[in-house]
Amino acid sequence: MRKIAATCLPGLLGIGVAVCLAEPARADLWCTGYYPGWEQYSTMPASQIDFTALTHVIHFSLIPNSDGTLDSSGNSLTPANCSDLVSRAHSAGKKALVCVGGGSSQTNFQGATSSSHLSAFITNLVSFMSACNYDGVDIDWEPLDASDTAQYTDFVNGLRTALNAISPRPLLAAAIASPPTPASLIASLQNQFDQINLMTYDLSGPYSGWVTWFNAPIYSGGFRFPSTAGLVPSTDGMINLVTNAGVARSKLGIGIAFYGDVWAGGSGTTTGGAALPRQSWTTAPTMTAVAYKRILANYYQPALYHWDTNAQAAYLSIDNTGSNNDKFISYDDERTCQSKVSFARNRGLGGVMIWELGQDHQANQPDPLLQAIKQALATPGATAIAASGQNVDLSFPSVPLGSYRLQWSSNLAAGSWNSLVVTNVTGTGGVLHVTDPAALNQPGRFYRVQTPP
Repeated sequence: MRKIAATCLPGLLGIGVAVCLAEPARADLWCTGYYPGWEQYSTMPASQIDFTALTHVIHFSLIPNSDGTLDSSGNSLTPANCSDLVSRAHSAGKKALVCVGGGSSQTNFQGATSSSHLSAFITNLVSFMSACNYDGVDIDWEPLDASDTAQYTDFVNGLRTALNAISPRPLLAAAIASPPTPASLIASLQNQFDQINLMTYDLSGPYSGWVTWFNAPIYSGGFRFPSTAGLVPSTDGMINLVTNAGVARSKLGIGIAFYGDVWAGGSGTTTGGAALPRQSWTTAPTMTAVAYKRILANYYQPALYHWDTNAQAAYLSIDNTGSNNDKFISYDDERTCQSKVSFARNRGLGGVMIWELGQDHQANQPDPLLQAIKQALATPGATAIAASGQNVDLSFPSVPLGSYRLQWSSNLAAGSWNSLVVTNVTGTGGVLHVTDPAALNQPGRFYRVQTPP
């Protein structure tokens, strides 16, 4: 919960009441950003990371070898790159973790965590972390199948034990792809992790029996596959899956994608080719992942932009009439990013996770998605108070999907607060105004805003 701490300013309005403005309390969610080593040479040097928008940065990634050794060069985790990132993160007061694994790392993990290599693998990993002064380790075992249960369990327990022997205690995080198989495995190990970040993206594709769908939607909107009658995947669905298995919400982070999917061509849809969400086809379209900054540069036009309220997702629709040369482009934009911060708060989650920082970055320009997240994390921020006729008008900034409770008290020392109003925001966010008609009749009045309520 994000609380706003109150500072009393007696007589500010000259109306015989004590009113207060609000000051931001500490950040309520973690904001963990992945930062690949290959981004450091030219695309996004570590000097250009806005660490004020993050709580943790994860350096991607060490590659596990099947014999338990580590490949630090494949993703450019050179000594210079590691030192540069870690020193800058620490100077900003933020935590830096090193990731091990990545996409299609399952086979190498299986070898590295076999009984003959597990001990050496853990030793090598902890030694690398310590030598480079990282604050912890992130495990990205993909895919993680039920058949990996025993080895994954032994690896996580062994690594946690090794990290616990170090002071100060390093962090242990995990990235979990969709669907988490089995969710019960994550539940059984949750106490070993400080963060469990769900990869709530890559949730669609031109697969047999599928439809055009979003890369990283918040909700399914109740839409079901025509072929199976099963709900289409969503962030909300993945959260429900793991929490129903027993994972504490406070352990979980949801993914924010700094890239999108470009669906192109195909045939047999309602528009000819793929141009809209929820379309079936006779000939499958293609799908290509594209960085957010490339989507803006190559595809975005205001007339093509759409917001899907049911899915809480942005997309571009390019329908060339009479042609199969259509495009459906699903991506997280600024509104989506802020909606996901609100969703995480509303569901009582631990935080949000970004893949990956460089896809939003262009040299000497603001990073629009990261700045949107930063703004959302700082909201509601300060509450302004002003006289409005015989009433008191309170206003504060909100973000999409935000839910807020405005409270008042006549006695701060007693610690008793009363609810004035609960406000749910379903639109794009903005300044909210709340009127308190009873304030003038009180000898003192103090206010605070809470989100979620």
